[in-house]
Amino acid sequence: MTNDQVRNEGTRSDGMRNDRRMKLVVVSAGLSVPSSTRLLADRLAAAVDRHAPVDIEVIELRELAVEIAHNFTNGFPGKGLAAAQDAVAGADGLVVVTPVFSASYSGLFKSFFDVLDKEALVGKPVLIGATGGTGRHSLVLEHALRPLFAYLRAVVVPTGVYAASEDWGAEGLAERIERAAGELAALMPLAPRGVGETVVPFAEQLAALQR
Repeated sequence: MTNDQVRNEGTRSDGMRNDRRMKLVVVSAGLSVPSSTRLLADRLAAAVDRHAPVDIEVIELRELAVEIAHNFTNGFPGKGLAAAQDAVAGADGLVVVTPVFSASYSGLFKSFFDVLDKEALVGKPVLIGATGGTGRHSLVLEHALRPLFAYLRAVVVPTGVYAASEDWGAEGLAERIERAAGELAALMPLAPRGVGETVVPFAEQLAALQR
């Protein structure tokens, strides 16, 4: 696929790419049921779908915790983990949300991305989110999540979304969700789909946000 072909795909605004709906994969590292982390993930995914209709697949990392641990010790993913890895590699965009543990992302969240193929996120648009009990941890987005996905060579959208306990139902959270979702929806048509596909240069992907 040439860059011109990729750019032509990116001009569509109806959530389609090569006559198919784009795929959004949501990675939630919440541990409880119900979970504020999953709630934020669902709200972000719904907002992306409002901007550009997408097929949504949710990966609940708590359901894969044992398989992730086994992957570290034996080098092979179980059936559920392998399916999650394939989903991420084939996604047009990701929404990733973690609870804050010790002022950073959770160990389960980090472990999942440690067992992905090292090329799986190259050029892929990612919307980062986090939840915590207090607003004092909001910088986890900039000090932990953004550097992690920059290292993995993903394209992190400018707006991250942090939700403290007091943010639910308060002014501001809904606006941040919509802004971040719009940024992700604008970048998804430019994403490589699967390991080895042509990557649109970073500058071109950011330029899509100005359209």
